[in-house]
Amino acid sequence: MSDQPSEASRPPERSPEAGTQQQQQQQPQQQQQPQPEQQPQPEPQSPAPAATAVPDQAVKTTATAGAPPAGPGNPWQYGAGAPGARNSPGDGVTARLRPPAPPLMRPAVLWSVLATAVVSALFLGDGLGVNLLIVAVPAALAAFFAARSAGRRLRPWTATWAVGGLVLLAVPALRDAGWPTFLAVVSAFALGSLALHGSRSWLGVLIGSLGLFDSVVPGIIWGVRGIRARADGSRARWGAGLRTTAVAVVLLVVFGTLFASADAAFADLLGDLMPDVSLGEGPWRIFLFALGLAGALAAAYAAAAPVRWDGITVSSGKPRGRVEWALPLIVLNLLFAAFIALQLVVLLGGYEKVRAETGLDHAEYARQGFWQLLWATLLTLLVIALALRWAPRGGSRDRTLVRAVLGTLCVLTLVVVASALRRMDLYVDEYGLTRLRISVAAMELWLGVVLVLILAAGVFGARFLPRAIAVSAAAGVLAFGLISPDGLIAEQNVQRFEARESAGIDIDYVKDLSADAVPALDRLPEPERSCALRIIQREVLDTDTPWYATSWGEARAKEILEKRPVQGDGRDCYRLGTDGVRDGYEPDDDGYDPY
Repeated sequence: MSDQPSEASRPPERSPEAGTQQQQQQQPQQQQQPQPEQQPQPEPQSPAPAATAVPDQAVKTTATAGAPPAGPGNPWQYGAGAPGARNSPGDGVTARLRPPAPPLMRPAVLWSVLATAVVSALFLGDGLGVNLLIVAVPAALAAFFAARSAGRRLRPWTATWAVGGLVLLAVPALRDAGWPTFLAVVSAFALGSLALHGSRSWLGVLIGSLGLFDSVVPGIIWGVRGIRARADGSRARWGAGLRTTAVAVVLLVVFGTLFASADAAFADLLGDLMPDVSLGEGPWRIFLFALGLAGALAAAYAAAAPVRWDGITVSSGKPRGRVEWALPLIVLNLLFAAFIALQLVVLLGGYEKVRAETGLDHAEYARQGFWQLLWATLLTLLVIALALRWAPRGGSRDRTLVRAVLGTLCVLTLVVVASALRRMDLYVDEYGLTRLRISVAAMELWLGVVLVLILAAGVFGARFLPRAIAVSAAAGVLAFGLISPDGLIAEQNVQRFEARESAGIDIDYVKDLSADAVPALDRLPEPERSCALRIIQREVLDTDTPWYATSWGEARAKEILEKRPVQGDGRDCYRLGTDGVRDGYEPDDDGYDPY
């Protein structure tokens, strides 16, 4: 693409070359004529910015302001060039990245935005469940219609982000636990923002995932202008639409009330389907209406006029010499290799020697090193990023050196990841699974996936690396929610109790799990079962949650507890889990356990 501004954004003017030639032609004439003649006044022209009087080279420099100088890159680096400048340099970085203002809001966009606001007010006030998907559908339609009216086409990556965001919203509909639901909702928002902005560079993907916030205020202004324009030009149609809507609502209320009073089954069905909105919840519902309205307007505006966050670039660091760059990394690789050799000795049967020297059993040995290995993995990724910034970029030999040194570091780090996961497996087998343990294990596993993607980028190119890492993160959040972490924690602890009843089960911990854990805890014998399920039963059976705010896990737990409610009055629970034992081991003197 050319660095010149587009024809649509260039003001009408004469070219600089033409103006220079005209001045050169007029100078000899002025020298030959001692007495200046009266020249006719030219016709007034539209004012042009100051940038129109500079040569082409200056225009090119302005269009590419902020972009790094071109040069040979390393095999893992990818950066998108800044788009052509559409505004004057004094408008700021964000202004240079913005496209022209979108066209006025079309009726399809307006009705989709209003539907999002109404659905938000009706369905989001009672909790999270399938209602998030219900709200997301009209919001996505508003963005689609706005992008179509602005002439944007649906691209493969845009569809990938959009579909991924909608799929992530299925987690609240399936799981009752709040922590995987929170991760899924945040990730769905990030993917939706990426779908609207279409970013592909490192900074573009990072900022673009939060870029929807930048469109909230412009989107509201754009919506107000669109409504005013539509209202001024079609007052008769607005009046007809309001009258039609009012008549339809009156008919539904009258005949719905008659049918509900005539048949009890229809009344129950109607009561289950309709949201329970009371007058006292008016301020809360108004807030949800405004929230849905602002969110849908922001999504539609970003779809019609997305900010090109890829234009924000960071220049590469100064290339270092081969020896200066490679020597510290080679020393680090040797340290990794020595550590991995010791790990292989321990895993292949040399643990007795380590135990004799340290006095630690398997679980204590695993617990002692997991967090250190997790931090080692994170720091290795930081080292790789900094090494790529100052990597030598002189030619093919430098690229081969970078691939060899950093590729070796990635492979060795993968072995460290495997060692950390093995340590966590030993610790969980001894003391049971908890939310923190399954979370950090999932984090370590995802870091291993990132290392594999970096290795692949070194071989096949890094064009898709930022987006591939974002996809892997979203896929990890989706998988984490679908496996039901609370259900997996309960299942593992119940299996430990069934295999080794002497190890016991931590009632104080499992009783605070969500309704997703009920199917596994239901297999416990009495009184452990009733003690573990008493709090969950109170939360599930004593709350009247509507269908759109009830997850599948909560509905399944309610069915189980209605068939087999808890027994006793809870006196036996004081004997269980209160003897100072937690997860099968005695805590330290200070009672602190990082797990």
